[in-house]
Amino acid sequence: MEKILTKEEIESLLAAIVEGRIVPEKELANGQASLSVFDLFNNDNQVLVPNLDVIYDSFIRYNRVTLSNRLRKIVEIKKMGARPYKFDDFLKTLPSPVCMAIFKIEPLKGAALITMDSQLVFSLVDSILGGTGAATAAEQNRMFTSIEVRLMEKIVKDVLADMEKSWAHVVQGTKMNLLRMEMNPRLVTIVPPEYQVITMSLEIQVEDFTGTMQFAIPYMTIDPVRDKLKIGTQLDSMASDPMWHSRLAAELVEAPVELTVELGEAGITLNDLINLTVGDTIVLSRDCRSELSVKIEGIEKFVGFPGVQGGNRAIQITGESTS
Repeated sequence: MEKILTKEEIESLLAAIVEGRIVPEKELANGQASLSVFDLFNNDNQVLVPNLDVIYDSFIRYNRVTLSNRLRKIVEIKKMGARPYKFDDFLKTLPSPVCMAIFKIEPLKGAALITMDSQLVFSLVDSILGGTGAATAAEQNRMFTSIEVRLMEKIVKDVLADMEKSWAHVVQGTKMNLLRMEMNPRLVTIVPPEYQVITMSLEIQVEDFTGTMQFAIPYMTIDPVRDKLKIGTQLDSMASDPMWHSRLAAELVEAPVELTVELGEAGITLNDLINLTVGDTIVLSRDCRSELSVKIEGIEKFVGFPGVQGGNRAIQITGESTS
């Protein structure tokens, strides 16, 4: 079992070395001490941030709807997996050509990166311009034009808007700001080469065509919110599915409700009620020329004046009820 020295034991050991009772070189020679190398930047020594994938689950729900609406096509997004990299090693894994977007997550420190492979870029561009989304092999090996980059910038801004909603459950007031678009990995430096980034790969399928989008966020950017993620923030239950929300809203507006107009009140005895006949007059407590109470499902919500519209009795709403 590993033994941790107390403060007194450390002081005693230092005193013995100073007095010459212990010679470190001899002790090391007599023992079988071995050194263990610990690389602080090694991927194996870092643990993936817990519950970070929940943020991406929320993002997928938002962006699936956003991208489908922009392309007017069915879009599916799947997580392919998260893993840590040294930033320099991550850049070496990127295909060529690749479309990159550098963005800032306010108020967290540092910048982050979004990458999209050529197959995804050409498929999205073709779909935006009204095509089928198919890209030839020859197209996938060429660099992007300035027009294609501008179109992808619109897609990236949609992505950042949806990421902003997803991160808002963890960090209040989160803002995602696009810094610039880039195509050359050598010109991208969001952290020093040996620093670690946490990546998430997403497979985006636009009807019959697929491509890959990757997020790379520096470990130092996420570190301040590790505790919030570790305690199990209920992002999944807090985030609403936009498609479910729209369907629910559509159903609610079609739901029938009862509307009643109260003309007034009158109090009579049971004997008077029994003896009522056709032609009797009941005097109400309210003048018909005054504003009447309009109730929705028995709850007073509005006031208005009675009248006739198209031969039917009607009520003209004049305002909300103050009671």
